[in-house]
Amino acid sequence: MAESQVPTTPQVRTLLLTDLVDSTGLVERIGDTAAADLFRAHDRIVLDLQQRWRGRLIDRSDGLLLIFERPIDGLGFALDYVRGLRELGREHNQPLQARAGLHVGEVLLWENSVDAVQLGAKSLEVEGLAKPLAGRLMALARPGQILLSATAEPLAHRAARELGERGELLVWKSYGRWRFKGVPEAQEIYEVGEPGLAPLRMPSHTPKAWRDLPLWRRPVALAAETMLLGCLLVGGWFITRPQPAIAFGERDWVVVGDLRNLTGDPRLDDSLEQAFRISLEQSRYVNVLSDLKMRETMQRMQRPDDAKVDRASGSEIALRDGARALLLPTVAEVGGRLRVSAEVVDPRTQTTVYAVSADGKGIESALGSIDDVTDQLREQLGEAMQNVEKTSVPLPNVATPSLDALKAFAVARNVVATTRDREQALGLYRRALQLDPQFALAYADMADLYSSLDNVAKATEARRKALTIPQRLSLQERARIDLLLTQHSSPMAYLREAEQYLALYPDDYRLRGRLGTNQWHQLNDFKRMEATIRGAMKPQAENLEARRYALATALLGQERYEEALAEFRRSRAGGFSGFGVMYARAYDARGEHAQSDNVYMSGTNGRDGWKHDAAVVTWIDRGQWQKSADAADAWLKDAIGANDVLEALRARAAIASVAVVTNNPEARRLIWRLLEAVDADAAAADAIYPPTSTEMRLYAGLLSAQLDDAVGVEDALRVTQSSSVPRDYPTVGQLQQVVMAEQERLAGKPQAAVMRLRPIAKRDDALVAAHWGLMRAEQATGNAEGMQVHGKWLATRRGRVFTEATTTEVLRFFNVAVSREALLSNAEPTANPLAAPAARGATQSAGKPH
Repeated sequence: MAESQVPTTPQVRTLLLTDLVDSTGLVERIGDTAAADLFRAHDRIVLDLQQRWRGRLIDRSDGLLLIFERPIDGLGFALDYVRGLRELGREHNQPLQARAGLHVGEVLLWENSVDAVQLGAKSLEVEGLAKPLAGRLMALARPGQILLSATAEPLAHRAARELGERGELLVWKSYGRWRFKGVPEAQEIYEVGEPGLAPLRMPSHTPKAWRDLPLWRRPVALAAETMLLGCLLVGGWFITRPQPAIAFGERDWVVVGDLRNLTGDPRLDDSLEQAFRISLEQSRYVNVLSDLKMRETMQRMQRPDDAKVDRASGSEIALRDGARALLLPTVAEVGGRLRVSAEVVDPRTQTTVYAVSADGKGIESALGSIDDVTDQLREQLGEAMQNVEKTSVPLPNVATPSLDALKAFAVARNVVATTRDREQALGLYRRALQLDPQFALAYADMADLYSSLDNVAKATEARRKALTIPQRLSLQERARIDLLLTQHSSPMAYLREAEQYLALYPDDYRLRGRLGTNQWHQLNDFKRMEATIRGAMKPQAENLEARRYALATALLGQERYEEALAEFRRSRAGGFSGFGVMYARAYDARGEHAQSDNVYMSGTNGRDGWKHDAAVVTWIDRGQWQKSADAADAWLKDAIGANDVLEALRARAAIASVAVVTNNPEARRLIWRLLEAVDADAAAADAIYPPTSTEMRLYAGLLSAQLDDAVGVEDALRVTQSSSVPRDYPTVGQLQQVVMAEQERLAGKPQAAVMRLRPIAKRDDALVAAHWGLMRAEQATGNAEGMQVHGKWLATRRGRVFTEATTTEVLRFFNVAVSREALLSNAEPTANPLAAPAARGATQSAGKPH
C-alpha cells in the first residue's frame, strides 16, 4: 500500500473545532430513526456552509474540524452554524447548540494516499500545536459560545466588515489570559457573538483550562502559604544577596554586542557572532535588535563605522532603542577547552546581572556550545523551558556546520549593512554555498538582495531553493520565505498571508513595513497603509526615517497635506534624503511649484534636476508640453542605452501620453509603436514584474479611448481578455473596467458605462481613471451634475493624483493630465477634456516618433 508523505514545512491556517452539545442525550430522547433524519439535515447545513465560507471538513463525529484560509471565513461559518442549529432545533422541537473554538496557527497538512483513504483514512490530515489549542478553546466554550485565540481575534475583527450589516452588530469580548494544560504560555481568550444567540459570558474553568490570575486574586486558601513563602523568600534574599535582576518580559528586546574572540583564531570573529544571533532569533520570547538598526544608532551617536559594540556603547544603544538588556558574548580557550560564554548586562547601570557558559573540545564544538548558551539565556530571561526545547533547532541544522561557510555568510551580511556593495555580498554568499550547498539561509539572504535589485526572477529562484532545504531553516524563516514567494505571484494572497504571519510574529517590523508598501502599490489603500506603517514605527525598527517617509506618502494620498509635509520634514531632518519625489509632490499638489523644485533638488536623487518619469509628470502637470516631450525622449534614450526593457516601455508610454495630451497628429502611431514594443519585450518585462505587458496594453487602450479610437480600445481588450492579471492585480483589474466602460461609451451605451463605474468610484481605492471615465460617461448621458461631481473630484484630489500607484506607474502621466484639465476648467464639462491644452495654445509637438 502506498504511504502518504508527511510534509516538513508548516503552513498557517485557520482551524475551527465545534462540538454538538449533549448529542448522545439527544439520540436517547428522540430515538435512532429521528436522530438520523436530524443529522442528515445537520449535514446539509454543514455542506452548504462549507461552500459558502470556503472551508474544508477534516474530521467529524459529535463535532467538526474544519480549516480555512482566512479567520473571517472560519468566523462566518461558526456564526451561521450557531444560527442554523437554532433553526434546525426549532424544526425538530429540540434544543440544538454547539461549542466552537477558532485559532490561527502553523499546522502540517498532507494528503493520504488513495489506498489509505479506501481503507478508512481521511483524505487530508492536519497536525500541529494549533489543533489541540483550538480543541482547548472549544472545550472551554459554553453552549452556543464561539471563543477565539489572540491570534485569530484581531484578524477576524479587522475583516468583520466583510460580514455586512451583521458584522457591525457583533459583540467582541475579552476574557483575559488563560492557561491550558500542555500549552506552556498563557493565552488571551476572546468571544464574539450575536446578541440573543451568544452567551457573552465568562467561560467556566475546566480541568484543562483555568484563568491566569495574579496571586492577589486567587482563593483565600492560598493566603497563609503566600505569607510563609514570602517570609522564606525575604530571609533567603538577605542570606544569598542575589545579583540585581532585569524585569524582562515576553517580546522584550536585547542588544547583542560584538563577540570578544580571545582564541586568536580569525575564523571565529564574525562567524560566531552571527551564529549567536541566528540561534537566539529562533525565540519568539526574546527579540534581537538587528545589525542594521545598531549601526544606524551608532551613527546617531557619532561613532565611527568600525566602532565596536562593547559594554558602554551597547548599553547606550539599548537605552536609545528601548532594549531591556545587553548581551556580551565571548569565546576563549580555558584549560584546553573552548568556552563560549555570555554576560547579561543591565544597560542602566552597565553591571552584569548574570553570566552563562558552555565548554567543548576543539573549534568544532563552538556551534553546539552557542546553542547551549542561548538556551540558558532564554530560560534565564524568563522563557518557559518547554518552549525553548520546542523551538531550538541545533545551529548546524538551522545555519551550517561549516565555520568557513558561516564566516563568508557573516562577512556578506556585514558588507550589506555597511558598504552596500551588492556584488561583493553576492560573491560572498556564493562562496558560502560552495562550502555548504545546503546552506538555506544563504539562499534566503541572496533572495532579499536580488529583490532590492528588482530582480524578481532570481529572487524567486533563490527562495525556492531555500525552501527545498526546510530542515535548515527556523520556523519563522520558513514562514517568511514562503510568504515572500507569494508576493509576486498573487498579491492578494500575499496581503492576506502577511497579516496572518504578523499575527504570529508581530515584531517583524521589516516585513510590517513591506506590507504597508504593498498596500500602497497593490491596493492604493492609504488608510490601511498609514495604520500598518505606524505599527512598524517602533524604536527598535530599522530604517525608521524611511518608514516615516512612507507614512508621509500615505498622508499625502489622503489629502492631509500639512501632516504629510510635517512627516516629510522630520524624515529628512532624521537623515533620510533619498526618494524626494513624493516630498516635492506635496507642494505640487498645492500649486507651490518653486518649493517643490527646491525640495526635490536638495535630495540625493534630485541633484541633476527633474529626469525621466519624474520630469514627465512634472512638466505635464505644469503645462510645459515641450519640456515633457523632451524629457520623455531623453528617458527613452537612456533606457535603451542601459538595455533596461522595463524603463524603455515606460518611456514609450510617456511619449504616447504626451502626444495624446497635446493632440499631436502622431498620437495614434505612437500608441501603436508602444504596443509593438510591448509585444516584442513582453517576456523580458513580465519576468521583472508579471503584470507589465497586460497593464501596458490596457494603458494603450486608455490612451486610445482619450482619442475616441474605438478600434484601439477593442484591440486592447481583446488581447488582454484571456489574461489572469486583471483578476490577480486589483489596480489592473480596475483599469480593465475603465477601458471596458470607454468601449461601451464609444458604442453608444453610456448608461452601461455609468453602471459599470459607479460602484468602483464609490470605493476609497478607486483609480483616478475610474472617476475620469465616469465623468465622461455621465456627460454622454446628459447628467451634468454627475459629471461636475467627478470633475471636482479630479480637481481636488491632487494628493491622490500624485501618489496613486500601479505596477508600471504609467497611469501617473494620465492622472496629472486629467487633474490639470479639471483644475483649469473648474470642473466644467468639456467636449474633450484632454484636447484643451492644445486649444489653449500649447505646443503641438510631442516629440519625434521612435
